Amino acid sequence: MGFVGNMEFSLDFGQYSLWGLYITIGFLILTSLAFVFQWGFRFRLVGVTAFMAVLTGGLFALSLGLFQRVEIPNAAKYNLVYDNGATQAVIAVSTDITPSVLEATLRQAAMDLFSYGRMATKGEDSLTIRARVQVHQDKKTIPIYLGQIKRSLARRDDPNPEITIFQDGFARLESLLSEG
Repeated sequence: MGFVGNMEFSLDFGQYSLWGLYITIGFLILTSLAFVFQWGFRFRLVGVTAFMAVLTGGLFALSLGLFQRVEIPNAAKYNLVYDNGATQAVIAVSTDITPSVLEATLRQAAMDLFSYGRMATKGEDSLTIRARVQVHQDKKTIPIYLGQIKRSLARRDDPNPEITIFQDGFARLESLLSEG
């Protein structure tokens, strides 16, 4: 395997922005020298310095923490089915999910879907995320809600989200799966 196949890249944008700052300062010094000594390519160096300043600014913005993803242990994969951008969302999970895995998945979805840009509507100040499965029988699709989580719209680290597992939903899912 070649050199590129063995390289590992990190996402340490703080380190990248620091190196970008050093290179930008180096080009700024070189551009200043080019103007002092009247070099012919001095205006090209102005463009290179400006480009490095913009690139360094972008790397610094990425270093501010845009990639904060919390991983909840035992959470299953889910698909976002509905999100009104404010207080309600629905996720779809697989039919073989257990109540304990569903609880972890709801916690994961609550962390993933949190945003300071969500707005409270009609006096409701919590985000409600429901989890559902779909069972296909006799050319019909039956949605079954298995649980929900309510979390704060204002705090990223909500200490006590309300998790409700719908046992009757699991019972209905079991009966439909055993029929089919």
